[in-house]
Amino acid sequence: MSKQLNIGVIGLTHDHIWDNLPWLAHAKGARLVAAAEPNDTLRRRVAREYGCAVHADFKTMLKRETLDAVLIYGDNRGGAVAGVEALRRGLHVLIEKPMAADLAGADALLRAAHRAQRRLMINWPIAWWPALQHALAMARDGKIGHVWQTRYRAAHNGPREMGASRFFCDWLYDPQRNGGGALIDYCCYGAALARVVLGRPHSVLAVAGRLCKRDLATEDNAVLLMRYPNALAIAEASWTQVDKMTAYFTVIYGEQGTLLVEPGERGRLLHATPEHPGGRPVRVPRVPEHQRHAVAHFVWALQTGDGFHPLCSAEAGRDAQAILSAGARSAKSGREIKLPS
Repeated sequence: MSKQLNIGVIGLTHDHIWDNLPWLAHAKGARLVAAAEPNDTLRRRVAREYGCAVHADFKTMLKRETLDAVLIYGDNRGGAVAGVEALRRGLHVLIEKPMAADLAGADALLRAAHRAQRRLMINWPIAWWPALQHALAMARDGKIGHVWQTRYRAAHNGPREMGASRFFCDWLYDPQRNGGGALIDYCCYGAALARVVLGRPHSVLAVAGRLCKRDLATEDNAVLLMRYPNALAIAEASWTQVDKMTAYFTVIYGEQGTLLVEPGERGRLLHATPEHPGGRPVRVPRVPEHQRHAVAHFVWALQTGDGFHPLCSAEAGRDAQAILSAGARSAKSGREIKLPS
């Protein structure tokens, strides 16, 4: 596909969309054609800032506009439904993590993509950290030997406290539209990381609870433990942590070394070995433009036909969703949940 891509947006209530639209406005080989969003305030904003056509209903947009692909940034449940419809209409889809509110929604998206033979990308914001990209490559290439554990902690003191918009909070705090609370919102990162580095776990054990925010309808903290034959993985989530001192660090443990990734686009990668147990900074190569941002990567992959970053594949996203679903069941029942092989 070498022509310029006409891209639409479905949903504007996920605050991450406002970080992605500037990239789309300047993307080579793509242009923003239209956006669909029921909320009039958000429709007016996108029309004012980006000059695109707007629609209150996404099906109307899909019917009236000539599109090649869509970006989906609504709530987890409604976004999966919209993604299935877009795929059925022959459009490529980028959808924000964690892909859906539940495993049924993730499976429906994957089936629709396969049937339509269209591309489905799951955006994980951490995928665009150069240090994390390099750490994953080092682990894959055996630089730290057999990997026996991954760990990722995502934490802040709550969406509302962190400044999320009222449109975002409206569904983040709704367990039906979100699919849960902190567990699905933030354990999803550690689940996806484990899936990419270690594969599908054999079982999941989780604990979750409303520890501090008594007014919530769902959990504000959660921990997932994923078991493998010769490894384990931990995903932690918190909506009640004051400060970010321990948040967003990625750790990959191997028999011959440990990799620690500091958060953010400028985060360092530290590599500890038996000879240097304190860890040494690793020179992280400069990444090309299409590895620096979700929209640039999506457009590049559609234009070239190349595969998505491993974290962003639909298959990895689906398996992460299976881990989250098993984790929710485990936290509710108090039992370890086995996953199909």
